[in-house]
Amino acid sequence: MATTAPPTLARLSISLPAELFEQLDTMVSERDVANRSQMIAELIRGELAEHSARESPETVLAGTITLIYRAESGRVRQALAQVQLGFIAEIISSQHVFLEDDQSLEVLLVQGSAQRLHSLCDALRKVRGTQQCRLITTTALLPPLSSKEPR
Repeated sequence: MATTAPPTLARLSISLPAELFEQLDTMVSERDVANRSQMIAELIRGELAEHSARESPETVLAGTITLIYRAESGRVRQALAQVQLGFIAEIISSQHVFLEDDQSLEVLLVQGSAQRLHSLCDALRKVRGTQQCRLITTTALLPPLSSKEPR
C-alpha cells in the first residue's frame, strides 16, 4: 500500500488591520474551519487559480460554472443550450433545478483551457435572462473519463 508523505509546511507571518483580522476570525468561525491558516490557504489557492487563468490562458483548469437565470417560456434554456453545444468538449456534466419565481439554477462541471472556460462563461453571461454567472476553477484536473481510446 503506497502512502504519501504529508506536505511540507512553511511559516508565514502577516500583519493585518484589526478590522480585517476580526473579519477573518468571524469567517473561520462561521465556516467552521479548523484555524486561520487553513482559511488563508483556501483563499490563496482560489486567488492562485484565478491568477494562473489570467496569466496563462492555455493552462488547463477544472471547475464549475454556476448560472442563475429566468426560465421564461424555455427561450433562455434553449439559448443557453446552444451556447453549451459550442463548448461540448469543455462541459463534463450539468445539473439543473427549478427555483422559485420562475428562476433556474444550473451548475456545469467543466475542464479545459482557461481561455475556453472564460469564453464559455462570457457567452453564457450574454444570454438575455441570465442573472448570475460565475466560474470557479482549480488547477487540479479530473482523471480521464475512460482508459480506452476512442474509435
